[in-house]
Amino acid sequence: MSRGRDTLVLGRVIGDVLDPFTKSIDLRVVYSSRQVINGCDFRPSQVIHQPRIDIGGADNCTFYTLVMVDPDAPTPTNPNMREYLHWSHLFVSTLLTDIPAAIGVSFGNEVVSYESRGSPRPTIGIHRFVFVLFLQLRRENNVYAPQSRQNFNTRDFAELYDLGLPVAAVYFNGQRKNDTGGRRL
Repeated sequence: MSRGRDTLVLGRVIGDVLDPFTKSIDLRVVYSSRQVINGCDFRPSQVIHQPRIDIGGADNCTFYTLVMVDPDAPTPTNPNMREYLHWSHLFVSTLLTDIPAAIGVSFGNEVVSYESRGSPRPTIGIHRFVFVLFLQLRRENNVYAPQSRQNFNTRDFAELYDLGLPVAAVYFNGQRKNDTGGRRL
């Protein structure tokens, strides 16, 4: 697939959140029975319950770090909190490390605990919620929670912890239930 037709490029995930990378592992995110496909739409009521995360691979000696961010906070036209480190009930965390490939994220190390305000709930406009998976060079990467959820930077985070480029990413669009606004500009 050419980079120009890549859904991560079209959705501006590549550019706004990530640098170009080559996907090398499968990352599957499923809310209830609905899989997250790049650019699909979810309402807050659909992402209340924790998603199931499946990471491809069968090697218990390979570990990953998973983050979920909202690059459109607080609004897509004024994302001055970009990127907002956020999560929706998944494993009671926003940031997981030491995830063994064959066993999965339920055995990961929670770094940032779940935020009490609940699932991804944009206040206005359509927001992208991006899951990013990094390959760790070693187990127990000693990743520490950021001081704030707002203005988190996935690129800086990856550089700080020597994670390199992502190995997989997927995103969905979410908007407030009664929002009648149009697409992001």
